[in-house]
Amino acid sequence: MPKVSDEHRAEKRQQIIAATLRCVERDGFHKTTMAAVVKESGLSAGSVYTYFRGKNEIIHAIAQSGLTGVTAAINRLIPEEGSGMDAPPPEWAIEAATQHLLDLGTELGVDLPRIALQTWAEAARDPEIHAIMAPEAHRIREAWRNYAEKAIDAGQFRRGADPERIAMVLTGLLPGFILQRIMLGDVTPKIYAAGLADLLD
Repeated sequence: MPKVSDEHRAEKRQQIIAATLRCVERDGFHKTTMAAVVKESGLSAGSVYTYFRGKNEIIHAIAQSGLTGVTAAINRLIPEEGSGMDAPPPEWAIEAATQHLLDLGTELGVDLPRIALQTWAEAARDPEIHAIMAPEAHRIREAWRNYAEKAIDAGQFRRGADPERIAMVLTGLLPGFILQRIMLGDVTPKIYAAGLADLLD
């Protein structure tokens, strides 16, 4: 029997994860079942259960992979030591993070902000989901803290500012963007960034 390659396994896992995201977007987090994921994925039940024993395992894989890519998007804004470059202003950073979220959703073919909001709501009611999602939230805030340290050094924030407090605020701006994007529909990364620049001027 031929050996299944790591690339093949990764493709199948990604196919199942993408199917789960489409189900969550369409039916809501709580109503998404493994049966629905199997049907949406186009794979057999046996194939799906080979990779994931249940919905929470899929959610765990999504969280562990940092699917939203926000942490990576923030980390790309942090200049490397000795590069001679400064951290960009916070409005640039927020625009990059929010635009990345929209671009990735387009790439995946789902409304990623809507899925994120549903996932947070589920985490608020389900301790197991909360335990799965909290580490990614911590990683996002840590990335903002690292950015804030470099931004303070670059004069983007006042000297002596607390990078941890700045990170808390910048982390909170992401859900704010997502909520307004869903509920009001008129906010864009560029407008949101311009509003932050107005506040800081």
